[in-house]
Amino acid sequence: MKTIQLKQILKLSIFPIFLLSIVMVNAQQTTGDIAKKTEIDYGTTTTGGSIRLIDNKGTIKYLQSENGITMLTNTTDNVTTTTWQLGGTLAEDTFIDVDSNVFGLDGLAIETGTAATAEAVPGTTAAGEAGDRTDHGGTGSGWTLLVRDESTGDIKKLLAADLLESGQEVFTVSDATTVAYALTGSPILPDYNSVWVYRNGAKLIANLDYTIAGSTVTLVPQGTSPTDWQLFVDDVIEVHFVK
Repeated sequence: MKTIQLKQILKLSIFPIFLLSIVMVNAQQTTGDIAKKTEIDYGTTTTGGSIRLIDNKGTIKYLQSENGITMLTNTTDNVTTTTWQLGGTLAEDTFIDVDSNVFGLDGLAIETGTAATAEAVPGTTAAGEAGDRTDHGGTGSGWTLLVRDESTGDIKKLLAADLLESGQEVFTVSDATTVAYALTGSPILPDYNSVWVYRNGAKLIANLDYTIAGSTVTLVPQGTSPTDWQLFVDDVIEVHFVK
């Protein structure tokens, strides 16, 4: 009878040991693909400044930060390197939703240099030109402005010269009955507050002495005092605009 009880006790005691051995074996197993292996010298600056970690499976890992976070996983003589880093080339469209929070950059320097000029051929990076897609180490010079395409959300650059467009043209009256004068190049004129028209150096009254439609200025001579005036041959008409 005692022999049977002893056997039962041995069976019951062996079962937990068997389970414990399974757990111990599983704790030593690691999973995951190794995308890249590089040798590491633990006596050099390769791990200098790193934080040594041991995960729940007993794997030795190192975390180090330099313009991002790099994780080095120890695998005997080699390591698996995984890096999350600022910069580089985007693999796909990327958007940041600030969700009504402030998104800004501190520490930016004030630009005091010369604005970039227009490029001769789109995509070129000739000296002195902005270039269509110049890199930070390109051959262009000067500075451009960052703008947002509202239809796509894409961030693009804009030549400073294209931010503000202005023009000026002079006409000499050859026929006193001709009152419509179209600007060369057909620029679309802005509102009256950005268009100035002069007759022989005297400013005309906007929307009274002249009207605007597209790229054409139409003079409206007045026949009543005190703003009465007439158009004569050889009058000089100047048109200035900013938009």
